[in-house]
Amino acid sequence: MNAATRVFEELNFEIKQDNIYYQTINNLLAAAERINAPHRLRLILAQPKNELIVHFPVRMDDGSFRLFKGYRVQHNNVLGPYKGGIRYDNSVHLDHIKALAAVMTIKCALVQLPLGGAKGGVQFDPRTLSAEELMRLTRRFTSALGNNIGPDIDMPAPDVGTNAQIMAWMADTYMNLDASRKLNGLGIVTGKPLHFGGSHGREKATGQGVVYVLEEMLPEYGIAMDKTTFSLIGFGNVGSWTGKLLQERGAVLRAVGDHTGFLYRAEGIDTVRLDEYVRRHGGVAGYPDADEISEEEFYKVQVDLFIPAALEQMIDRPKAELLNCRVVVEAANIPLQPEAENYLVEKGVGILPAVLCNAGGVTVSFFEWKQNRQAETWDLDVVDRQLKIMITRAARRVKEIARETGSDLRMAAYCAALQHIDRVYEIRGIFP
Repeated sequence: MNAATRVFEELNFEIKQDNIYYQTINNLLAAAERINAPHRLRLILAQPKNELIVHFPVRMDDGSFRLFKGYRVQHNNVLGPYKGGIRYDNSVHLDHIKALAAVMTIKCALVQLPLGGAKGGVQFDPRTLSAEELMRLTRRFTSALGNNIGPDIDMPAPDVGTNAQIMAWMADTYMNLDASRKLNGLGIVTGKPLHFGGSHGREKATGQGVVYVLEEMLPEYGIAMDKTTFSLIGFGNVGSWTGKLLQERGAVLRAVGDHTGFLYRAEGIDTVRLDEYVRRHGGVAGYPDADEISEEEFYKVQVDLFIPAALEQMIDRPKAELLNCRVVVEAANIPLQPEAENYLVEKGVGILPAVLCNAGGVTVSFFEWKQNRQAETWDLDVVDRQLKIMITRAARRVKEIARETGSDLRMAAYCAALQHIDRVYEIRGIFP
């Protein structure tokens, strides 16, 4: 019987081995067992503190109404207010959001931010709605969440299917619902436009964090940044910024794929030009300066780094068996299915875990929240410098614990996070 099974049976919860939430908590509880964490901590973290589901109507442009389902899961706030993205996507469902909220708890604790983990979303395809419909949906969802969010309670941020404009609509709605929120309401969300309380460096933050992790970790594999080759699956915000920032440091993108198709060029694909193309055309398909290849050919391309930067669990065992890389860099949250990860580990492929690689976004979100509370705007060099300090410190902590415990980097990252959470619980105690 594994760590998660024992706790889930004690809590009388159904066990589903192929469920993303069960798999996430299994990783968390395995780390808790590795550091001999107290049983109370395992029970507390096995389930979110709060799970909110709301249903709300939205008027469409043609005058009809649609009923939407939205979620906000608040996993743990012992370190500080809840923090986590809002996702607009057809894949949104409760266990999915619960898993991502738990990952946010670990991510914030690993970087030692004074924030807890949350996640939210609405189940629909945002590409099927007009800009006006998206605005009305966002305002109605924000209103439905009510007092469950706030600058001192729970601060959403962009995620899949959402962006700075949507965060601006959320903030404006929140500030207009109550006159007392006018002065401090900017801090209700992060990832806002720069002219409306946003932070320099927020758009590139997750990709920047990936690069800082690589600067610290690649020497462990004997890989030089300026001689690195890499492939990317996903070329949205995280993938495009990761690609552009790696290219600035001399790395070469040999293959890229997204929901529209797959590209290859042995000499390298110009990530800046590709980004400009994708912004105009909505995907990589048809880009003229690379060859179109099949999905199978894409996964077989020989590279130093394979970087999944799209949705969760998109790399299954068959895809993992095709990979020809030295290191998988998890720029996306939970990109590997368990069977795929086990296969890659047995094969000797290094895995840099998402809770470390993906932490740049929430770290700069913390900086934005802090700037809003202090009525300040930091220069980009200040944001980048502080981000590098915090991400590098977390990466070194992970390496140290991996050496001490003889564990892989994912286990070490979870152990580092849980040690921090456990210390805070020891200090604070359990109310009452």
